[in-house]
Amino acid sequence: MRKALALMSLMALAGCASLEPRLSCAAGEEPMRTAQLFFGQNIGDKPGVSDADFRKFTDEILTPRFPQGLTVLDGGGQWTGAENKLIREAAKVVVLVLPAANGENRRKLGEVRQAYVERFHQDSVMMISQRACVSF
Repeated sequence: MRKALALMSLMALAGCASLEPRLSCAAGEEPMRTAQLFFGQNIGDKPGVSDADFRKFTDEILTPRFPQGLTVLDGGGQWTGAENKLIREAAKVVVLVLPAANGENRRKLGEVRQAYVERFHQDSVMMISQRACVSF
């Protein structure tokens, strides 16, 4: 339930993007967005998504949708689950830098998240999206 509420809050905030004032970036930077996706690696209450599984997912699902590049980081998360029990699991964090306002990228991010949920029997994939000033 907590994950669903967090997801709904993020979706509501995404809808407010057009109300945000223009981002003022320093010289040499351009306004863009970053998206961070958090992929839990447990299936049920046991480790299940191996590094090889995630590489295959990246090759088949992420890279075709975002061929311009992405960063994959190893992470770990924890939360309080049923019966007030602490749950910890390994995770992969994917960071993407995207054009400022782009409905096509939002659609692709949704496809990636849904594909992971279905392939690895997950409840959700958390996403954080925010405006950023970027330079290369």
